[in-house]
Amino acid sequence: MRTIWTTIITLVFLVVIILTFSILKGGVDVRSTFSSITLTSSNTTTNCATSSSTTQPLKVYMYDLPKRFNIGMLIRTPYQDMPPVTVQTLPPWPKNGLKKQHSVEYWMMASLLYTPIGDQDNREAVRVFDPELADVFFLPFFSSLSFNTHGHNMTDPDTQFDKQLQVDVLKFLRESDHWKRSSGRDHVIPMHHPNAFRFYREEVNASILIVADFGRYSKGLSNLSKDVVAPYVHVVDSFMDDNSSDPYESRKTLLFFRGRTERKDGGKVRSKLVPILKDIEDVVYENSFVTEEGINMSIHGMRSSKFCLHPAGDTPSSCRLFDAIVSHCVPVIVSDNIELPYEDELDYTEFSVVFSVEEALTRDYMVNQLRQMSKEKWLEMWRLLKQISHHYEFQYPPKKEDAVNMLWRQIKHKVPAAKLAVHRSRRLKVPDWWRRRR
Repeated sequence: MRTIWTTIITLVFLVVIILTFSILKGGVDVRSTFSSITLTSSNTTTNCATSSSTTQPLKVYMYDLPKRFNIGMLIRTPYQDMPPVTVQTLPPWPKNGLKKQHSVEYWMMASLLYTPIGDQDNREAVRVFDPELADVFFLPFFSSLSFNTHGHNMTDPDTQFDKQLQVDVLKFLRESDHWKRSSGRDHVIPMHHPNAFRFYREEVNASILIVADFGRYSKGLSNLSKDVVAPYVHVVDSFMDDNSSDPYESRKTLLFFRGRTERKDGGKVRSKLVPILKDIEDVVYENSFVTEEGINMSIHGMRSSKFCLHPAGDTPSSCRLFDAIVSHCVPVIVSDNIELPYEDELDYTEFSVVFSVEEALTRDYMVNQLRQMSKEKWLEMWRLLKQISHHYEFQYPPKKEDAVNMLWRQIKHKVPAAKLAVHRSRRLKVPDWWRRRR
């Protein structure tokens, strides 16, 4: 027995001697060893949590609204006799350039109707029919199409129809127990057109709004902390066979723009650019309107240009940016207040060039900066545009990481904050104490 204990003590003594010698010689850093163990353990937990949260699709309950709020605006025949909206009965989106730009609401609804065949399910959001299982509630009200269909001129008698739809949908929401439970914080409401839902935005401002930008919203309405910026649906065709052996040399035009040069608000920069950019040999800056011929000319112009100019429109953004992306024409953004889609995942400076309004209006500055960009740098941006352009494709059926799936993922990022607000609102006795603190 004594021999066994003697052996154990001897071994322990030898281990201590070896460790002490290693530390003195610098062979073992005890602090680093324990730090790395702690960090490894912490990172493993974080990664598991992240992996778990990202692999689970967002569970969405879609309200069953009467067809006059959505697809009834897409068809001419009496929609009252139509069967329930399914993949088979969903009408196609009309081929209209202006209305197509703001059809995000349609594609989001379509994605929830879709059921994949087989095991290949890469959706970021799935529809659930039990509201108690839902992470968010989707309102399939085509508010952008309603404005474009009924209230586009804003003074016509028809605009009252758009207003009445907003009144009716508000009544529907206020009678919903799910809306009452969260005050709408966990509801997703598309209003992509700058004038969509314009009469009663304040009434739904607690919800997660799907917007193009914040140009028509006051400071108290809509913000990045809760809302999602969605891309416009591009009007020009995607450049599917962009396989030139030397795209830099084949694109002869340096900078290209075709569009309305007379706009209001932030878009006034467009008219100011006319005297700066006219008469430059390899720059195209033309005034045009949305027609089939004009779209075809824009397709050709973007595909044969190195850079495509995106000055602010009536609001900070416009469809032109996304037309440039799917044309693999490096976007040149001129807008001081623009917010961009998916910016927590994409770095736009890697595939676009950004100028302030002041810089763009400084004669020769913008063009000279573009001329100084090396061919290698431009090719790097061009290749990246080809890699990321699928993020801006709205399509049915949806595909992995296309525009609608990217949007649902962005919405998923907003859910924790929405849940926090709901939970706090249920227990707070003085709801606004945080705002009133000194």
